[in-house]
Amino acid sequence: MPPTASTATSRSSDTARRRGQSRGSSARRDDDAPLIPILARKVREVEAKSQRGKLGPTNRVKFQVIAFLVREERARVKADEAVPTAARAELLKRLDGVATILAKTAARDTSLIQLLEVDQATSPVAKRMRRDWLLESGAELPEDELIITDAAKTTQNWSGTPVVPAALAERQVMPPQIEARRESNPFLAPDAALRAPASSARRRLDGWELMGPLYKAFETGAGGAAASMELPPVPEFDRLSPKGLEIMPHQSRFLEAVRGGHRSFLLADEPGLGKTAQSVIGASVAGAYPLLAVVPNVVKMNWAREVERWTPQRRATVIHGDGGQVDAFADVFIVNYEVLDRHLSWLGSLGLRGMVVDEAHFIKNLGSQRSQNVLALGARIREQVRDPLMLALTGTPLINDVEDFDAIWRFLGWTNGEKPGPELMEKLDASGFTPADKAFYPEARDAVISMGIVRRKKKDVAADLPDKLIADLPVELDDEFGRSIRAAERELGERLAAKYRRIIEARGDKVLFGEVDEDIVRLVAHGELEESKAQGSGSDNVFTMVRKIGQAKALLAADYAAQLQRSVGKVVFFAKHIDVMDAAEAHFAQAGLRTVSIRGDQTTPVRQQAIDAFNEDPSVAIAVCSLTAAGVGLNLQAASNVVLAELSWTAAEQTQAIDRVHRIGQDEPVTAWRIIAAHTIDTKIAELIDSKQSLAARALDGAQIDPTSSDSVQQSALMHLLRQALGAA
Repeated sequence: MPPTASTATSRSSDTARRRGQSRGSSARRDDDAPLIPILARKVREVEAKSQRGKLGPTNRVKFQVIAFLVREERARVKADEAVPTAARAELLKRLDGVATILAKTAARDTSLIQLLEVDQATSPVAKRMRRDWLLESGAELPEDELIITDAAKTTQNWSGTPVVPAALAERQVMPPQIEARRESNPFLAPDAALRAPASSARRRLDGWELMGPLYKAFETGAGGAAASMELPPVPEFDRLSPKGLEIMPHQSRFLEAVRGGHRSFLLADEPGLGKTAQSVIGASVAGAYPLLAVVPNVVKMNWAREVERWTPQRRATVIHGDGGQVDAFADVFIVNYEVLDRHLSWLGSLGLRGMVVDEAHFIKNLGSQRSQNVLALGARIREQVRDPLMLALTGTPLINDVEDFDAIWRFLGWTNGEKPGPELMEKLDASGFTPADKAFYPEARDAVISMGIVRRKKKDVAADLPDKLIADLPVELDDEFGRSIRAAERELGERLAAKYRRIIEARGDKVLFGEVDEDIVRLVAHGELEESKAQGSGSDNVFTMVRKIGQAKALLAADYAAQLQRSVGKVVFFAKHIDVMDAAEAHFAQAGLRTVSIRGDQTTPVRQQAIDAFNEDPSVAIAVCSLTAAGVGLNLQAASNVVLAELSWTAAEQTQAIDRVHRIGQDEPVTAWRIIAAHTIDTKIAELIDSKQSLAARALDGAQIDPTSSDSVQQSALMHLLRQALGAA
């Protein structure tokens, strides 16, 4: 994107037409440099995002474009002899202010520094963003800058992703039976109904940067309605359930949408509403075989059972290791994320007609190999088959930021990360609005939802499902261990306060007790968090303190669970750390209670045996479960009481754990007992977890909730300790 200072100075009577084209021109506060107010506004938006955590792709592009335009505008102002000297000095000072904020932001996230380079390559998205801002400022641009096309590889191959990257080529395996299947039918018949190439005709929105506005539409909860597409009514007769089973009305409505021809869904029903069953029956309705299900390791066996249960006429095979026992002629192939990388080659050439990604929030990190594997397979299926069944299942699609949608939308083919896909673009274009119009945002949100977002809450679709209550039980850590934990918290707070004071004093300000600069508080907490991640468990930090609190609570939580079991029957006990689980199991054994354990290091058959024993054997009293290993995909509804001995770092993880019990088939009210260490950081963490529930409520459920900080729970907890030490908590 070479500097074009002359384009920003050229004004004419055609400016009015350009303003009408942008439809979002801000008030011109400075005839000499109308671009500067726009840059100032944009850089503050980027700064605010940076202060809350790592910047997403859209704001990184925005950072880059601001840097380019600051350089261009500085050169223009210096060269414009018509600007008086005093005015020129003032304009350069304002540009220096924008540049200073860029530098501070890059210091906070050092990965941004490379985007400040003059010769840094720019994407079509960046070029479009730059053009839109210049038009907003009233600049007249030549035609070659008004029309921006994507790179050739994007137009030739919309996915552009090889199924097997070079780094994984040597790891590919070929299960013996797959060879047999190929020999029996060596040719994969092409799909004669493959979609014709998308029209190359230009649309009104082709020149706009749209991904940022799409995220914004969900971040603000534009429109205020629940994020769920309109589904057909419940059919008069249930013709899909096998003998002895019955699907629920909300499941039936989803399946009617599949029957009607819809083929891509983000199925975001709350945990416990039967997403697996809907997927399995949906594949049967769509005839989407062979079907691939990519799932967490912990639920592979359960998926095979659900296929057998809901579609007994179909065969499922579970892929373990190198796939030596794979049934190549099965209808449903089930693989866990961890071993998918070695099976990409043969799965990509099998002729799959459908793909399900369970717990799809697992792929939100686009830089991970796990995400790239899933996206590459999804792209290959869309290239081979017209309208394949593509399902992303997750009750918690948003963990930290609305851009968590990015990978899921890419998998479903709705976007490619830089721009919407053809179908979504048509919907957006049909609205008649651009991102410069306020009305664009509710329309854009509705357009994405209509692509296939289905979100139902338990209270809305399962009136007969019993209530769920989360009850906090504060416990006093009044022994020497507890006192040492509180002392360590105070020491950490003072260490953070010392860093804060040094920064304040370095800029010449006084540190006033009870008053804080929130930007500096966030900066100090962020630095401490990054240091803690690097240190691991080597010294006292927020992670080691929370672990010590869990150890201190272990016996208190176990004793409460044992007493609870004697009153209510079966109990599920969740902990985060192995030593807490070990201590609890020893306590239960001493109390004469039989337990099963569900941990991350178990094989799938061993884990399933434990689940079956808990649900079916009356003598098994307590299931001791890992928050991370047992928090997804398991059915433990033989119990209606859950004890959370340790707190999670995310609201989603806590919800997933509780919903192992609070799900379809449960006929008793569910209570989750959170054991909270009073007068410690544990209390603040519980409060922060609860506050994080608002992101999904606002973006997906249309709740009118004020936006909360997107800082991580860890960083927010550190900020709380620092404010306490400064007398401002």
